[in-house]
Amino acid sequence: MIESNTTIGARNRIFQYSSIGAAPQDLKFRNEPSRVEIGDDNTIREFTTIHRGTESGHMVTRIGNGVLLMNYVHIAHDCIVGDGSIIANSTELGGHCVLGEWVVAAGMCGIHQFARIGAYAMVAAGAKVSQDVPPYSMVAGDRARLVGVNTVGLRRRGFDRETIGAIERTYRKLFYSGLLREDAIREVLAEDGSVAEVRRVVDFIGESKRGVVGRERE
Repeated sequence: MIESNTTIGARNRIFQYSSIGAAPQDLKFRNEPSRVEIGDDNTIREFTTIHRGTESGHMVTRIGNGVLLMNYVHIAHDCIVGDGSIIANSTELGGHCVLGEWVVAAGMCGIHQFARIGAYAMVAAGAKVSQDVPPYSMVAGDRARLVGVNTVGLRRRGFDRETIGAIERTYRKLFYSGLLREDAIREVLAEDGSVAEVRRVVDFIGESKRGVVGRERE
């Protein structure tokens, strides 16, 4: 079922029983002319729901290119899903979530409204994400906690050893050194600030409004 105000690009595969472009489940919605925008080369499997945006958001729910949405995935109003992302069965995104490119969310995850998941991050099966997940990381659990760098995923996406090493040093310094966050960031930038991926992690943390997931308890 494809409803109103929906734009779909080329070479998308949309399976039976999915619902795209329906009104959002937001009590503030007043039938404003919001929309859904879907890029190219996506696969949307059975019983997936993608709802239109709202005036309280940015009036659009957007799916990028090359995204796989598996059975029973829910993409709520005003969400943005980046290119190449894989969202596995029965994972649900609350309103206004933003996912960077190449995010992997395993089955039955719950992503709280307004949460951000950084590029190339991995969310383990059954995780409940209530804070922002920084780029290149892996999180797991209830509530989701940092369990490391998504090293395997980065290798699969062609990141070289030196870049992965810089990302790993960044996470050790930011989350495991015991330093105050400001001091850790200062040392990270002094050591690896020339690496674009490191700066992306630092910028993501600095822009967080919900706070960033902490490390798992030892």
